[in-house]
Amino acid sequence: MGWCKTSLWPLFHRVLAGAFALSLAGCATLSVEQRDEAAGIARAARSSQVDCTRADACALASPLRALGKQAIAASTPSAPRHVALILDDAPDALLVRIHLIRSAQRSIDLQTYIFDEDDSAQLVLDELQAAAFRGVKVRVLIDQLAALREVETLAGLTAMHANFELRVYNPVLDRARLALPMYAVAAGCCWRQLNSRMHNKLLLVDGEVGITGGRNYQDDYYDWGAGYNFRDRDLLVAGPVGADMAANFEAFWSSRRSVPAEQLGDVARLLRKQGAPPPPHAPYRKPERVRALLAMVDDEAAIRARFVDPAMPVRGVQFIADLPVKHWQGRPAEANAAAEAASIGLRTLIAGARDEVLLQTPYLVLSKPAQHLFRELHRREDAPRVRISTNSLASTDAFIAYAISHKYKRRYLRDFGFEIHEFKPFPADAPFEPGALGADLPVFEATAAPAPSSAASKPRPSLRERRLAERGLRKDPDSEAGRFRALGSGGMPMRLKQAGMRMGLHAKSMVVDGKVGVVGTHNFDPRGDTYNTESAVVIEDPAFAARLSASIQRDMAPGNAWTIGRRDSSPILPGVEYTLARVSERMPIFDLWPIKYATSYEFVPGPDCPSPPSPFDPRFRACHTPVGNSPEVDIGLKWLGVRVFTAFGSGLSPIL
Repeated sequence: MGWCKTSLWPLFHRVLAGAFALSLAGCATLSVEQRDEAAGIARAARSSQVDCTRADACALASPLRALGKQAIAASTPSAPRHVALILDDAPDALLVRIHLIRSAQRSIDLQTYIFDEDDSAQLVLDELQAAAFRGVKVRVLIDQLAALREVETLAGLTAMHANFELRVYNPVLDRARLALPMYAVAAGCCWRQLNSRMHNKLLLVDGEVGITGGRNYQDDYYDWGAGYNFRDRDLLVAGPVGADMAANFEAFWSSRRSVPAEQLGDVARLLRKQGAPPPPHAPYRKPERVRALLAMVDDEAAIRARFVDPAMPVRGVQFIADLPVKHWQGRPAEANAAAEAASIGLRTLIAGARDEVLLQTPYLVLSKPAQHLFRELHRREDAPRVRISTNSLASTDAFIAYAISHKYKRRYLRDFGFEIHEFKPFPADAPFEPGALGADLPVFEATAAPAPSSAASKPRPSLRERRLAERGLRKDPDSEAGRFRALGSGGMPMRLKQAGMRMGLHAKSMVVDGKVGVVGTHNFDPRGDTYNTESAVVIEDPAFAARLSASIQRDMAPGNAWTIGRRDSSPILPGVEYTLARVSERMPIFDLWPIKYATSYEFVPGPDCPSPPSPFDPRFRACHTPVGNSPEVDIGLKWLGVRVFTAFGSGLSPIL
């Protein structure tokens, strides 16, 4: 199979890799006959039963699908028509997925990076299984590194139904799942392959309506996380662009890097040893929440109110997406444009900006081409305004990426002209749904008066704290639920001074000149440029751009974000301090100067400050107060980690 080819690393790396491989049997493979036997076991176990004989596969009648069909019917090759809907509300993003799956008549193509085995992911698997039994062709393409926890789950899915196919993209070491020790083996023998990941996300139904954006299949992308949830964004689009989405999915599906799960060593061994396991279904952690969501799936009034009425007709729709050829080493130069379509397309949009670039990314770590682009943009006499929405240290799930970003704050402000707004872990006003469909939240006694014995010892909550509590986002010092996030997508947020349900930014979006809106999977980072395959929908429509801009600016509002600005200069030799900081920043390692150029600020409204001025406005300091480099964070020993990665970690930028 060739999954364990070594590269020309130094000798000690090869020796280390060989030792791991021998001790852990990391590169042991099955024969062709053994794989064929396993595939035969899976095929024999697959049901061919179809529960519906109707031509439409007993699909759910959907007013949302009807809207998309109208757009397609009204389209011509020279004048395509589309409808689009921004999915900001997380439970709605799950609800509409289930609704669309039930509305499928012919095909469902699902492509994702993370596919967990928690409530939201299990619900989607259940619905995909039901669709297959209705007669719908279901194809699921998952990336190896972050999809499905158990080999038994993959084996059960491969043997479930003749209408259900599962493939794993770019598997390393001939496995569908890598146990933690095997990552060391993979890093030693197959570093480039290990890092070459499929980051695309797509749900395409009948080739007509698609959803793409930041969300994976895991509870914390749908406000179902127990202690940490993502502020994310998807885009639903229906119309002729579905054909482009289908073609891109087909390119990945038919790639030699997409391997049927039953042909991989660990899945094949299980099938040969134990036979085909039953279709996977774990008990729901919160079944009442699942029931509440399912009760709305076929509620036409609810579907119209949540998805049909807010959908808008749009023009200028384009789907830009990388191809698997991006992961071919030594590819011909003429293939670069197709391989890196997402990165090239996004940089082209930014380069053409005249007035403003509004950019939202969870990880503000820029590739070399992106840095060059923004530097040249800022040098223009008529340089556009560049506003950035990103994570703070308190909200991020990737503190290493934040540490690298912190290293370059001076460059971002002075050389690129960035106005940076960092998302708070307890935002006062963000799309978040408590209640029957939402997250696990403590009950807040809004009208309860404090007991007399505690009135003197407990200060009255501030207006902001009361608003947070009313939305279920209160900071609860007695709760451990929000202190740490379970490992899922590979990250863990910092410990905060107070616990509670926290949020972290995961949306990847952009608005250029108030005319072009972009929603996709690209983090505008080196990984997206070099290692990951990415995709995005670009819509050149001012009305759509205005709606997307309002959504991003909501996340940048003072109640939801801190603003990054230049810290006050030292009264003693400020020029020397600045020079030392700049010299230290330029060091690829040993960036040890402790005083950084920028810090976080909180907006303080007042008669002279009705709205927050830009950090480059002379009034900025009069309207803001500094709150330190890491507000809300109980940094403890993690301070050492942040400092280490700030000082020595710039070499990791390409893989962050």
